[in-house]
Amino acid sequence: MSIPIVNLARRAFFRGRATDQASPLRPPWALVEHDFVALCTGCGDCVTACPTEIIDMAAPRRPPTMNFSHGECTFCGQCATACRPGALVRNSDDAPWPYKASAGESCLARQQVECRSCGDFCPEGALRFPPRAGGPALPVLLEERCTGCGACQAPCPTGAIRIL
Repeated sequence: MSIPIVNLARRAFFRGRATDQASPLRPPWALVEHDFVALCTGCGDCVTACPTEIIDMAAPRRPPTMNFSHGECTFCGQCATACRPGALVRNSDDAPWPYKASAGESCLARQQVECRSCGDFCPEGALRFPPRAGGPALPVLLEERCTGCGACQAPCPTGAIRIL
């Protein structure tokens, strides 16, 4: 049995909603977007399996996305274990995903206000704040340490932190 291939960008284009937006943030160990969307049935098993409740279903029977407003991903793998269709495949040799944190222009430190909330919550110590003359320290991401877990996103008072 062949699974139909759905090109969501093409559908959006023909509906007059062409966009340059990146694919939504999918749960850890998700297959590439095309394959993930083709296999995911929207059953919600990964949502109920997630102990930190950060996997959301935007609508019933739609592929899940990540919502770090509840906390961070611990990469426990329970979502992949619960995924019966095989859209999430945990391979111990692979990183769970390529995502990293990024601080946008609304970061308080960039507005000359002292804030280090993102660094305070990072379990990997991936955000550093080197001193700088003439203003508060700006966050610097140590990419080799960042797992993209999202722990830094929820505590940011301006929503400047994104996982990309």
